[in-house]
This record gives sequence, C-alpha cells and structure tokens, in this order.
Amino acid sequence: MTDTITHCSFCAKHKGAVEKLIVGHNVAICNECVDLCGSLLKDKKTNPIKKSTEIVIPDPHDICDYLDQYVIGQPEAKIVLSVAITNHYKRINNPDNNIVKSNILMIGSTGTGKTLMAKTVAQYLDVPFVIADATTLTEAGYVGDDVDSLISRLYQTSGNDVEKTQRGIVFLDEIDKIARKSESATISRDVSGEGVQQALLKLVEGTKVKISPTGNRKSSENTIDIDTTNILFIAGGAFVGLDKIVKTRMQGTAMGFGAQLTTDKIIDTEVISSDDLVKYGMIPEFVGRFSSSVSLHGLTKEQLISILTGVKHNFIEQYQWLFNQDGVKLEFDSDSLDLIAERTLKTKTGARGLHTELERILLPHMFDLPRYRTQSILKVAINPILVNTPTTLAQENE
Repeated sequence: MTDTITHCSFCAKHKGAVEKLIVGHNVAICNECVDLCGSLLKDKKTNPIKKSTEIVIPDPHDICDYLDQYVIGQPEAKIVLSVAITNHYKRINNPDNNIVKSNILMIGSTGTGKTLMAKTVAQYLDVPFVIADATTLTEAGYVGDDVDSLISRLYQTSGNDVEKTQRGIVFLDEIDKIARKSESATISRDVSGEGVQQALLKLVEGTKVKISPTGNRKSSENTIDIDTTNILFIAGGAFVGLDKIVKTRMQGTAMGFGAQLTTDKIIDTEVISSDDLVKYGMIPEFVGRFSSSVSLHGLTKEQLISILTGVKHNFIEQYQWLFNQDGVKLEFDSDSLDLIAERTLKTKTGARGLHTELERILLPHMFDLPRYRTQSILKVAINPILVNTPTTLAQENE
C-alpha cells in the first residue's frame, strides 16, 4: 500500500520534515528532491557538454607499421614521416606552445613511393588529402592555378568542413620542377619557378586564405577564411642532377690519395645541405619552411617483386580481379616475376614501371577475354615467353 510510505526514497527524509511528499507505487519523492533534480536538468540543458576538439596523437610505430602494409622498403623515410606526423599533432593539440610546424621534403627518383606514402598516411589519419602537381602552379594573375587553389581543393575534399580542412595534408608533387632557372636574375619573369616558390612561402608557413566555397575564383559569392597554420605540407621531387651538386661540394673537401668520394647515385639526406638545394634552384626561404627531409632510395629487384605480390592491393591482385570478372584465372610463375622486375630496373621507373610492364604483357589477353570465355580458356599462365612477347591465347578460327 502506498499509504504506508512515510519517507522519501531519494533522501530518506520523513514526510513530517518536508513540505510535500509525492507518493507513487512503492516509491516516494519529496519536494526538495524534485527541486534538486529540476535544477540539474536545467543546468545540463543550458550548459551542454562541448565536443572535444583534441585530436588523438598517433603512435609513430603504429603509423610505420601501417605504411609497411602498403609501401615496400624506405625504412628511413617511414620513420621520418611517422615522427613528423606525431609531432605535428602534438603541436595542434597544444597551440599555446608556439612549436614550429615541421613540413616534410621527400627527395627520391620516380616510382620510389613518395606519393604513395603521403596518401597512405592521410588514409591512416582520416584527414582530407590533396595531391598537387607543382608544375601546374603559377603566380596569381597568370594562366594556370595559383597557390590558393590548393586550399580550395582541400576544402572540397573535406566535404566543405572548415575545421577538417585546417587539419588536412597537401602533397606538392614535382616540387623540383619549380626550381628557378638560374641563380642569376633574368629579364623575363619566372612565373612558374621562383615566383611560385615565393607565393607558397606564407601558405606553407601559415596564413589565412580567402577561398570560394565552389572553387570558382571569379565567383562573387561570399568567401571563406581558411587558416593554413595547421595544414601539413609534404613536398616531393626527384631533383635530377642534385647528386652532381653534392658530389662537387664533397669533392672539394676530399684530401689525399686515400680520399673516398661517393660514386653512388643514391644520396642520403645526411649529406644534402640547404646550400645544395639552393644551388639546385630552390630559394633559401622555401627550403627553410621544410625542416624535415628524407631521401628515398631506388628499389631493388626483390622489392619490386614484393610490390607485385606482397603488399595490400598489389598489382597482381588487381589484374587477377579484372580477369576474374570474365571467369578467367590469372597466374604468374616465379621466372616471369623476376623478368618483369629486371625489365623495370632497366627503365629506372620504379613501381610505376611495374604497372607499365603489366599493361604491356596483359593487354592482348584483356582484349580477348570475352573470346577466352567462349573458347573455354579458363586460365592464363604468364611465363617468361609471354613476358617478352605478349601473345593472345584465343584461337583464330573461331
């Protein structure tokens, strides 16, 4: 019976000690507890919990392990990139510490994994990412894309989210192609070389950029301010000829008959100085904006084979999927893989060369895949003969 309840079920006060006691089925609450609960609900409504903007700082080892699944070799580059990313997010979470941003410069020949590493890191961090070809950039006012267009593209990639845009990653590919044409002043304006470097300075360091939400520079609609202070810039380039500049400098310091000069075309980051990059054609201010730098080494035959078969989403798996769509199984023997890697090494095109080789080898088969199915050819086994002389297996007297 509810009449027998004489105490508040919440504070245990007797009904005689309070003004009112509201009694329900086997439970009761006094007016004081009602007022207290009401005030708690009101405080929660008027003072909502703010969503934390703090970013979880990744572990460098976790980033490096993730990169290992998609990128073969380049252990030094993976460590430099992982540490730089981790420090960058420490900096974002503690803006009052005035820590200088560590943008990254990656030096390596084509096909060594520069773009893939940057793209894979962005995928791991789940942040907006854009790849920009530095050769398409010009100074504002000239034909081509000005540097602000990079931020417009990043904004669109982020789903028009300003906060996500301001934590994104921009990869500047072919950065060596915007080196100034010579160290001396020229009569004509270098709008796609030194001029672009000058235009990129403030953007890379950190500034507020006004962009159009639609990416149309000529649009009269309201603009959006994007702060680039926490946008990480990664620049990559082959820097063809930089090895000669380094060797010339090092040769000048070598003394005696026993002096050892580097003759390898692979240059470690430790021996590349800022002066070498300036002599190459990069302006000192631009070089100074990239405090972390690393060299990527040319891939070995074994590493090329691993790229073909060992990493996630490797080339062989991709083509096997394409063949499976027509009910045809695709296989490569070990000798054919060796030969593909050897041919790619001769072209010096790295991982990109593997894709070119596979296209050359498999093109006749892909052209005739519908005929294979009708002729009951259910498997294509690639051997060294088919690598050297790609030939269709379809019968001519169909």
